[in-house]
Amino acid sequence: MVSLLTYTPEPEKIVAAAAKNCYSGAGAQALMDGMDGAEVEKFLNKFMSMGHESVLEHVSFTFSVDGVSRSLLAQITRHRIASFSVKSQRYVKEKSFERVTPHTIEENIHALELFDAAMILAEETYRGLLDMGIPKEDARFVLPNACATNILFTMNARELRHFFKLRCCNRAQWEIRELACDMLALVKKAAPLLFVNAGPACVRGICPEGKLTCGRMDEVRKRFS
Repeated sequence: MVSLLTYTPEPEKIVAAAAKNCYSGAGAQALMDGMDGAEVEKFLNKFMSMGHESVLEHVSFTFSVDGVSRSLLAQITRHRIASFSVKSQRYVKEKSFERVTPHTIEENIHALELFDAAMILAEETYRGLLDMGIPKEDARFVLPNACATNILFTMNARELRHFFKLRCCNRAQWEIRELACDMLALVKKAAPLLFVNAGPACVRGICPEGKLTCGRMDEVRKRFS
């Protein structure tokens, strides 16, 4: 469903150089040339523990996500410090559109029958409007949130950590939570030092959900450690 297409080369070294640049008279290139892996790790651990996160904005990660719902699209585009390219329903005809079915509906045979009937009606109505000469950009108004789409997007490391804080939480909607957890696994492989303690808010502190907490903080911390 999600793949990491590309990311800033040597992301950890760039972030370390950016942070060190704030406290050094040498230029960033000189700092980059003078740091080895051990020094990068030492410096990253130090400034990350201080909460100096603005330097994380110098590196970015680009993802491709296929087959997610338009409902997920509405949620992820609320993270405005990002760049998105989305399959257009204005220009791409939705023939026998792929759809995302929630687990709760799949597990209930009567709910699934009702859901499938609604999807078939939406598809038939969409085709009928097109056959009548209605433009795709207008016929799409009958398409449901379940309709699948493809997204390519880029976020910097600071925004990604914020994204994971909100969307890896057990309280997040299931589809975007699954996506966020898969994304976190990918960036941890690419830049483990930048995302070593990334995840829902309770990984690094108290749960912010108050009375709505899932009550499973120990379990969550163990899973994201």
